Amino acid sequence: MGGQPSKPVTASESEKLILERLRSFKVEDEDYLKVQVSGDDEKTEEHHEHIKREPEGLPVSSLELWIDNVMKDPKNRLAHATLSSSDPRQALVSPSVKIANQHVFNVQIPFEGDPITNQRSSGRCWLFASTNVFRVALMKRHNLASFELSQAYLFYWDKLEKANWFLEQIVETAKDDLDSRVVQRLLGDLISDGGQWDMVYNLVEKYGLVPQSLYPDSWNAQNSSILNSIIKTKLREFALQLRDLVNGTPIPPSVISAYKVYMIQEIALIMTLLLGQPPKPTEEFTWQFLDKDGKAREVKTTPKAFSKDIYSSEFRVHSSIIRNMISLVHDPRHDPLKKLTVSRLGNIVGGRDITYVNVEMDTLKSTCVKMLKAGLPIFFGCDVGKFSDRVAGIMDLDLFDYEAGINTGLKGMTKAQRLMTGESLMTHAMVLTAVHVDEKTGKPVRWRVQNSWGTAAGDKGWFVMSDAWMDEFVYQAVVDPRFCSKEMTDVLKQEPIVLPLWDPMGSLA
Repeated sequence: MGGQPSKPVTASESEKLILERLRSFKVEDEDYLKVQVSGDDEKTEEHHEHIKREPEGLPVSSLELWIDNVMKDPKNRLAHATLSSSDPRQALVSPSVKIANQHVFNVQIPFEGDPITNQRSSGRCWLFASTNVFRVALMKRHNLASFELSQAYLFYWDKLEKANWFLEQIVETAKDDLDSRVVQRLLGDLISDGGQWDMVYNLVEKYGLVPQSLYPDSWNAQNSSILNSIIKTKLREFALQLRDLVNGTPIPPSVISAYKVYMIQEIALIMTLLLGQPPKPTEEFTWQFLDKDGKAREVKTTPKAFSKDIYSSEFRVHSSIIRNMISLVHDPRHDPLKKLTVSRLGNIVGGRDITYVNVEMDTLKSTCVKMLKAGLPIFFGCDVGKFSDRVAGIMDLDLFDYEAGINTGLKGMTKAQRLMTGESLMTHAMVLTAVHVDEKTGKPVRWRVQNSWGTAAGDKGWFVMSDAWMDEFVYQAVVDPRFCSKEMTDVLKQEPIVLPLWDPMGSLA
């Protein structure tokens, strides 16, 4: 739930703190020591209300003095020598925290899936996390030791659908000023690699799934920046053309549609040349493979039929359950048990809206524990860059001892405050496969995370997340409705709170 907000500081206390801070730097500048400390807080605050404060620059003499005083301290000189020569976080890693975050768990799903996947230099984590959830039942059913679904297949169709989604949004907002916040947001983040669970659902429902061996990653799927740059340039050009059409001489809607079709054809050409021609959703393919016993096997089906055939009785996972999964979020800016959505966020026109059920963090975690006990992997979204070490594969609030290194802490905001100030948002999707629960309290201690950064990251691709880190930086978990209370599932019947497109809950993992 985030750290508790500190007690409000009165005016006189604030002035005393400022004075003490300045004296700690041994500042003698009279302009900075003229702090009037009053014992009458009410009078001081009333007096401050009538004072107009003018912007102030930084006096060079004071800056020089402060910096000199920093380097007079031998501890600071040692810190400078250590922290300035490489990644400062590596020097601040707490050995005790690394020791505490062992890969030991007393609740673990029996089959986690293999291999560890690698999204390379792309933002496709949500596609990797979702297909890693889907593959578990398929691997068990077909007796596979190793298997991946094609992330590139979904990536291709997602890009094409997002291009269409963007152009439709441009037509709808054509009467708005070009510099309006909505239009500028659309133009700025028009075909992100990222996505959300409901976008995965839309793609699988319309296009299905295929094994990776039938549509493997191309170089541009693994390194998406050039592809994105080309498509963004064309789409921004098309956006201006569509706005001119809508705002010019009145024309039938069919003419606008015809122009848009031409534009999408051009985007499809670019994508096909850079990614390759994908299998057709309704055309039969033949998948040949060796099971883990070395037996040659063959499956003939279509991508759409293949996606409907995800089933394993042992793991209680099948297509209908996947379609009904609920996206729980913890957004402390809003009351729990509220339905949230984000305006103009999506990928497929006519598809399912982005829908969140906001719950308390303890509710989100207890539901995850239930799923793991039932043997089910969990797609979740978090802010992966905070207090985490990619090399060690650890996510822990106490991993880096900033106070020892730079004499200040970085945990002064609550989770809600970080969302409100843009300090934090969902940046990455991964999969939960295990949890260690304290036998005395029944509370989670740490969680096992399957990442998609290859085996060079973490412990051969696996990460450990402390429960305290989860409280602060996990925002979403996609769960099986069978493990949710009626109170939670009934939230889906509500009219949603509609968040603006630029809201942090509209970020794409």
